[in-house]
Amino acid sequence: MASGRQRLPSTTALQVLLAVAERGSTSAAAESTSLSQSAVSKQLLALENLIGSPAFIRTPRGMVPTEVGAIYIEHARVVVKAMEDAALRVARLKPGPRVLRLQVLPIFGDRWLLPRFAQFAETHPEIEVQFTTFVSPTQSEAPDGIFHFLPEPRQEKDMHYLFGHEVLLVSAPSYWEKNGLPETIADLARGEMLEHPQTPLHWRYFAESNGKADLEVRHITRFGYYTMVIRAALAGQGMALIPRGLMLDELAAGKLVNPRGFGYRSSYGYWFAMPHGVKPNSSMESFRTWLMAQAQEMRD
Repeated sequence: MASGRQRLPSTTALQVLLAVAERGSTSAAAESTSLSQSAVSKQLLALENLIGSPAFIRTPRGMVPTEVGAIYIEHARVVVKAMEDAALRVARLKPGPRVLRLQVLPIFGDRWLLPRFAQFAETHPEIEVQFTTFVSPTQSEAPDGIFHFLPEPRQEKDMHYLFGHEVLLVSAPSYWEKNGLPETIADLARGEMLEHPQTPLHWRYFAESNGKADLEVRHITRFGYYTMVIRAALAGQGMALIPRGLMLDELAAGKLVNPRGFGYRSSYGYWFAMPHGVKPNSSMESFRTWLMAQAQEMRD
């Protein structure tokens, strides 16, 4: 008696089985599988010989699965999907030189990288870029590049500075109209600050950098996400300290106003990191060259 192991059909045969079940004929199945109609018929016949029973009944409405065929169709869907998932996971574990995996900070991606990325994608359509915002402890896929917000480079990585040291104090025009344009830092201290506790862009750093370490602002509203700080500033709810590179469009359009150039130089900045000691492939070289050109153009 033949064992189940000896009666396993090929993946191609299973794909043909599913295509015929979905499309209702061998000619339609040939179109969806990129095989000739003759090849589809041969695959189906070989499958039926293997299982010892017809998989379909031919009717005026098309090919209808038999009871045996329905059983194989149900399990073929699971098998083919599992093989496709496995192939995708392996491809991502061992990407070729045209695939890049980038770990991106959400605020950086939303406000700086992604608005510019269409230019890179149009210039390099052959490069597939996969974005993620974090890597879990159990994830086996290591990113090819990571964007950081740090005070200084990490020695264990190949780091490239993008921007972020230039921090400006801004709010919407409606805020300044209501509170008056400030002449001094003491005028600013009578206002409302917007801050995110975990993002080191706070009033005290601004005051210290401007020689007013003991000067406290009247009130601080704190948000759980830094993106909410920027949104609140755009809505005129208070003042925010924001790296200039994250609000270029809003500054140019007058949606955010930086009175008298108030701001400070932060030790923090946005950096792009690659694994130290690992030679970048051609795709990474193309992306890094483009990225650094974008950052330099912005800083200029």
